Amino acid sequence: MGDYQDEPTRLRAGQPHCPYCGLPVDRAATLEHDWVLLEPDMTPPAHVVPAQHRWIVLSDGRVTVYGVCPPDPAQRCRIEHRLACAAQPLPDLWPWLTTLRTENARQARRRAEPAQDWPDAG
Repeated sequence: MGDYQDEPTRLRAGQPHCPYCGLPVDRAATLEHDWVLLEPDMTPPAHVVPAQHRWIVLSDGRVTVYGVCPPDPAQRCRIEHRLACAAQPLPDLWPWLTTLRTENARQARRRAEPAQDWPDAG
């Protein structure tokens, strides 16, 4: 007989997490039948994101790179999490991305630190 664990392996349910920093990400299907991890809750105006990094959500839920220049000023887009991931060494492409990467690093540190007990004030 094979070697079995005490409990069966289970798939993690819920929102996927970045394998580098551990923060939640949005996993989206692309038109090329692939997957991309997007920064959650982040939809900057498309005109502030370089064309090769703009991901536009289509009506069927898939995403595609939106290289139209200049984009419609009202158009919003998504960015890949790898650009904002503080655990991956990437150049800072835009000034606001530096701030986002710093905030993600702070969140990752806070998740990794054990909770501290507050003194009894009672």
